[in-house]
Amino acid sequence: MGLFRLLFWIAIIAGAFWLWRRISRSTAARPDAQNAPTQAAPMVRCQHCGVHVPRDRALTTGEQWFCSQAHLEQGSHHNEH
Repeated sequence: MGLFRLLFWIAIIAGAFWLWRRISRSTAARPDAQNAPTQAAPMVRCQHCGVHVPRDRALTTGEQWFCSQAHLEQGSHHNEH
């Protein structure tokens, strides 16, 4: 009977330790999730191909937005003809 009681307490302690580590890991990860931006970046549509890209990564000429330098050049040449 003494062996079973010892195994029971070892299992309880191991389970409590596992639960404590799991809880402490999840609370440590939460601050990173709270620092994430809550709003999506504004998107603009490429005048050449129609792909939507974040405005801070898009190229612009006047009121037109483009997804790449090649599309900017093609779009501006396309508009001149």
